[in-house]
Amino acid sequence: MAAEIVNPRSDSGTDHGGDSDLVDSFDPAFALHRGGKMAVQATVPVRDKDDLSLAYTPGVAKVCSAIAERPELVHDYTWKSNVVAVVTDGTAVLGLGDIGAEASLPVMEGKAILFKQFGGVDAVPIALATTDADEIVETVVRLAPSFGGVNLEDISAPRCFEIERKLQERLDIPVFHDDQHGTAVVTLAALRNAAKLTGRTLGELRAVISGAGAAGVAIAKFLLEAGLGDVAVADRKGIVSRDRDDLTPVKRELAELTNKAGISGSLEAALEGADVFIGVSGGTVPEPAVASMAPNAFVFAMANPNPEVHPDVAHKYAAVVATGRSDYPNQINNVLAFPGIFAGALQVRASRITEGMKIAAADALADVVGDELSADYVIPSPFDERVAPAVTAAVAAAARAEGVARS
Repeated sequence: MAAEIVNPRSDSGTDHGGDSDLVDSFDPAFALHRGGKMAVQATVPVRDKDDLSLAYTPGVAKVCSAIAERPELVHDYTWKSNVVAVVTDGTAVLGLGDIGAEASLPVMEGKAILFKQFGGVDAVPIALATTDADEIVETVVRLAPSFGGVNLEDISAPRCFEIERKLQERLDIPVFHDDQHGTAVVTLAALRNAAKLTGRTLGELRAVISGAGAAGVAIAKFLLEAGLGDVAVADRKGIVSRDRDDLTPVKRELAELTNKAGISGSLEAALEGADVFIGVSGGTVPEPAVASMAPNAFVFAMANPNPEVHPDVAHKYAAVVATGRSDYPNQINNVLAFPGIFAGALQVRASRITEGMKIAAADALADVVGDELSADYVIPSPFDERVAPAVTAAVAAAARAEGVARS
C-alpha cells in the first residue's frame, strides 16, 4: 500500500451534515480538507482470482514464512522500508497549542503528504489519546514493527525530549522529533550561507535564541555541535544561565552548554553586539534591541504568522533576514529537511539518525544554493527539485560513514 496524495471527498459537493458555525463552507481551506487530504492506494492489481491468490492467500503465506525465518526480509517484501509513522499527542500543534489528538489530525495528514510529495516516503498519521510520556513510548514501541521510522510531531516540551530519548534507546529504527531537529537543520543551512555571504565562519558568530522550548534547545545544541562560536538562549524569564535557580533539568543542561560569555538578564541585553538573532518563541523584539546588534547581523525571526521582528524592521539593521513565512525570502521551512533525511535513512536502513547525518543534511541544503547566494537567497525553496535528492544522498552517505547503515 502507499499513501496516495489525493482528496477522497465526495464529488457531489453536498453538505454531509455536522457543520457548525465554526465552518465556512465557502472557505477554500475547509473545501480542501473535506474528507481528509490522503487515502491508501494499492501498488499491485487485484483484478481476478490469480491476482488475489498472489496478493493474499495462498501466495502471501510463502512471504510470511520467509520473513518468519529471516526477519530482515520484511524490508524487501513489505512497505516497512519506505513508511514512517507520524506520531503526535496534540499538545503543541502549530501555534494553536494543546488542542488534542483529533484536532491535530489535519496537521498530521498534511505532514504525511509532505513526506510523500517532497521525499517519496509514505507516512501514516497517528494521533494518540494520551499525553503520558511513558504511555506514548510504550504505544509507539508496540506499533514500531509496521514502520521503518518514527517522526514525532507537535509534542510539547519538556516531554518531547524524554519521549524521543526513550524511543531511541528502545528502537532500532530512526526516531526523529522534527520540531527539534528539522528546524535546527534548516537553520544551520541558512546560517552557513549567511556567514559565507558576509565573509565569516560559524566560529566567529555569537547568537541569541528567543525560546527555550523544543526548537530553541535543539537549535542551540546543534549549532554548537556544528562549530558556532557562542549562543545564549532566552526563555520568558530571561537568559538561561547558571546563576538561575528556577531552571528545569533540560534548561540546566542547556545552561552548562551555552552562554560562554556569561550573559544574564534580558533577551534585549543579550542582543547588544550579537551577530545572530534566532526567534522560535513568538512575542516581539523591540526595534532598539535589533538596532543594537553587531554590523552585518542576521535576523532569523521564525514565529508564524507574526515574526518576532517584522522583516521591514529587520532589514534596517541586518545583512540577512529570514522568517518562517512563505511570502518573504529565506523561509526556514522544515519541509526542506525531514523528507530527505528520512528518505536517506530509510534508503540504507539506518538504525538511527545521528548528529553527523543531520549536519550532512544541513550542508547539502546550503550547497544547493551554490553560486546563486545572495542576501535574499541563503536557503533554497521547498519546491526546488534539487533539494530532496541532495539531502537524501548526503544523509545516506553519512549513515554509511558513521556505521549506522544496514544496507
